[in-house]
Amino acid sequence: MRQRFVLDTTAITDAGLREKENYSSLCESANEILDLIALARLKLEISCYIPYPSVYSELSSFLRRNECDENTFVKLDTWLVKKTPNRYEVKIPAAIFYEYIISVRQKINRGRRLAEDFILESSAISRSSEKLEEDIGNLISKFRDRFRTVMRQGLLDSAPDLDVLLLAKELEAGVVSSDVGIKKWSEKLGLRFVEASKFPRMLKEYLALMGVKETSITSDEGEPEEEP
Repeated sequence: MRQRFVLDTTAITDAGLREKENYSSLCESANEILDLIALARLKLEISCYIPYPSVYSELSSFLRRNECDENTFVKLDTWLVKKTPNRYEVKIPAAIFYEYIISVRQKINRGRRLAEDFILESSAISRSSEKLEEDIGNLISKFRDRFRTVMRQGLLDSAPDLDVLLLAKELEAGVVSSDVGIKKWSEKLGLRFVEASKFPRMLKEYLALMGVKETSITSDEGEPEEEP
């Protein structure tokens, strides 16, 4: 059966991936990964999709902020299949939706308790303190970090995250990401999940077993075929 993967932004941008593969910059890692995806598509008929426009726009903006050259965007447009998930036809079990609502409610309750703890802590700051503004600023910064962890970890908190899962469900494809929330809900939906940091080595292993060398794509390879 032909393999398909749906990529989250972190499949290309994950800092852990760059460290593991010893890439010196985001642009270098993006180019290398896209080259591997190109070889896998041409030699192994492995297709990599990206939800459009949500994840595609998010990834493109990230690459532009890091000043990647135009060649990176040519590869992005050539080797990743841009597709909008069919949000009206993809069916999600009611049990998953029910569990998600419970998870959100639990997050809200934890966030409320955290806020209450910080309100009590702020009341202990002396109004006569010479560093009042600095103390309050530090407390707010600490609260934001804790609140972000409590509320967002393990939760689908954006439209692009949901699009990744919907498209993977629609295509019966694997998911590539380093996002904890996407991983958690991929498993609940019965989707194959690949850690972003392991994806390049997985492609390299496939290519090596087929005797394909990791060389740059040349013009005589031909154009990629159209995807359904």
